[in-house]
Amino acid sequence: MLIGPAFQAGSSRKFTRPRRKLLSMTVQKEPSLPESTTVAPPAESGARKRVLLAEDDRALRRFLEVVLDRAGYKVIPAADGLEAMKLALSTPIDIVVTDAMMPNLSGYEFCRFLRNSQTLAHLPVILLSALERKENNQNSEKVDAFLAKPVSAESLVACIEELLNRKG
Repeated sequence: MLIGPAFQAGSSRKFTRPRRKLLSMTVQKEPSLPESTTVAPPAESGARKRVLLAEDDRALRRFLEVVLDRAGYKVIPAADGLEAMKLALSTPIDIVVTDAMMPNLSGYEFCRFLRNSQTLAHLPVILLSALERKENNQNSEKVDAFLAKPVSAESLVACIEELLNRKG
C-alpha cells in the first residue's frame, strides 16, 4: 500500500500493516435453547412418540429437533417433502410437523399425499408457515393444526401433545 505524497511522485515506499493474531473460536455443536425456555416432556411414560419433521431450513430444522428431543419425542428429520414422503412410507411415525413451502414437494402436497394414503391418513399433521393462514384455502381441511412462523417451542410442543391426546 502506498501512502502520502510519495505515491503521487512515483516513489516506491511501502507501508505494511502488522499482522494480527487470529482469535480462536469455539463452535457449538447443538443450538441451545434460551434459559427461560422450558419444555415439559410428554405425560405418557411409555415409548417415545415419533415425530416426522419436514423443514427445508437447516437451522430451523435442527432447532426444532433439539426442542422436540428435549420434550421427549423421537424426531425423524427430513429436508424436503419428497424425503418426508419416503420416510413416512418406510418408518413408523405418530405425528407429522411440516413446513408449508419446501422444494421438491410442498407441505400442502405432502399433506394431500398423507390424506390419500390408506395407511397414513390417520396421522395428525401440523403445518408451519411464514405466510398468513387463509381460512377458505382448499388445503386447510387436510391439516389438523396450523402454526405461524416463527413458532415458539412451547406452542409447538403443546400442539403436538393436544393432537396426540385427541388421537387416542
